[in-house]
Amino acid sequence: MKYPIFFKLFLLSLGNLFFFSCKNGYQIPAEISSIDVEVSIERFDQDFMNLNENKLVTLKKTYPFLFPTGFEDKFWLKKSKDTLQQELVREVKNVFPDLNNLKSDLTLFYKHLIYYYPSIKVPRIVTLISDVDYKNNIILRKELLLLSLDTYLGKEHYFYEDISKYIKDDFEPSQLLPNIAMAYARKVIPRADGRDLLSQMILFGKRRLLLHKLLPKEDLNTILGYTENEMNWLKENEAFIWRYFIEKEMLFNTDKDLLPRFIYPAPFSKFYLTIDQQAPDRVGEYIGYQIVLAFMEENNVSLQQLMEIDSKTIFEKSRYKPKK
Repeated sequence: MKYPIFFKLFLLSLGNLFFFSCKNGYQIPAEISSIDVEVSIERFDQDFMNLNENKLVTLKKTYPFLFPTGFEDKFWLKKSKDTLQQELVREVKNVFPDLNNLKSDLTLFYKHLIYYYPSIKVPRIVTLISDVDYKNNIILRKELLLLSLDTYLGKEHYFYEDISKYIKDDFEPSQLLPNIAMAYARKVIPRADGRDLLSQMILFGKRRLLLHKLLPKEDLNTILGYTENEMNWLKENEAFIWRYFIEKEMLFNTDKDLLPRFIYPAPFSKFYLTIDQQAPDRVGEYIGYQIVLAFMEENNVSLQQLMEIDSKTIFEKSRYKPKK
């Protein structure tokens, strides 16, 4: 296997019970808990530390996709002893001394994922140090999942001092699992069915609803990637956001500038009003989630069927109307 993007990173059971209780009061239905799932996590981030020639030979055989041709062994030996590399490894070990909780969470996650999508298989899972390459912190291929743990040390970690707040807010350990789930959501629903703002809103709404189904014991704040204060703002201003979109005739507008204003991660959403400084980013995604949620409450369709329904139908049959 060849995965060029990985090289950049380096340069740089549950039994057949009727229910199984989890936090938040969630209980796993028997048909999900009985799914046989085996999760194993390989800690390359620790194995790479303080290499010698013999250990390097073993690692190259075990992880050939992480060692591109063109780099001599002395490069990797030197990198493993680099002071920054060692500091990264130490800090990761402080936050992730073991991955028992992640393994347990991933086991539950894959049970739900395979229940809804039986053709999906549990991949080989490998943890990495990526020199804080947060743009590629989750790499999902058909048979491989790479996790850059050095991008989940907590948003206040000194490694992230020069990174914008809205970006490093996602660097909490609690966001690792939702980000893994989102990588699968992007595979299941790769693109919108239209270029207008509404189609984009519903695309992201579908993905977030899928996360909610795959991670049922996580709270909504974590699923949507907002703080409690941001969620409170969104709930209080949902009617205002919707009215703004309607009055400005934005729903069926195909202007690409609307996406960074209301869909993509940013310091805040851009209404071009004084309220901007209080508004969290991605408000269009939040409204999209509410529309999809309203559609599911009004219509008897399965999760898989939802993913195939076009955005216009979802919007029309959702009867979405935020409370004033």
